[in-house]
Amino acid sequence: MASEKPILYSYFRSSCSWRVRTALALKGISYDQVPVNLIKDGGQQFSDEFKALNPMQQVPALKIDGIILSQSLAIINYLEETRPNPRLLPQDPKKRAQVRMIADHIVSGIQPLQNLSVLKQMGEKKMEWAQNCITSGFQALEQILQQTAGRYCVGDEVSMADLCLVPQVANAERFKVDMAPYPTITRINKALLELEAFKISHPSRQPDTPAELRA
Repeated sequence: MASEKPILYSYFRSSCSWRVRTALALKGISYDQVPVNLIKDGGQQFSDEFKALNPMQQVPALKIDGIILSQSLAIINYLEETRPNPRLLPQDPKKRAQVRMIADHIVSGIQPLQNLSVLKQMGEKKMEWAQNCITSGFQALEQILQQTAGRYCVGDEVSMADLCLVPQVANAERFKVDMAPYPTITRINKALLELEAFKISHPSRQPDTPAELRA
């Protein structure tokens, strides 16, 4: 069972799926992808079939080593523990804590507030709400990164924090957030997007990317 190819249930534009796609790419893990369209048919994540895989009815879900995991950071941590090279968590405990802090800041403090399920409730205020959530989060993040960053979020090695940063910047751009006040975020994001793992995991290059959004 454990030798079977992992299967990632993903949506091209989902930032949580994007984090996991990047981790799989960085670690050189080949996998099959099953697209779950969050918009079509009222949202394919609500199907009974998908609910059996992930009761939270969210992507991503990863079938690997005979188990099914959901929640992007839980998946990334499992990959880190079972396939440690290249590492996505620094060996130094202080740096590792900083990586987790930045990742949590994004995945708990910014992204859920502007997620599809929340925006659906916001009606016409959708854009304004998303901009406010991202702006307040980025103000704090810029300040943190000024202390921790080297080439990337924490020093000069790509880490779990970077996997969270890139999709969040893409969300900010989608919601037309002015990025001028965040030079550190912008610089790190630009450096990361030059790396092959971030290119191949990009929403514009997925099997379920609509033709008009393809790179």
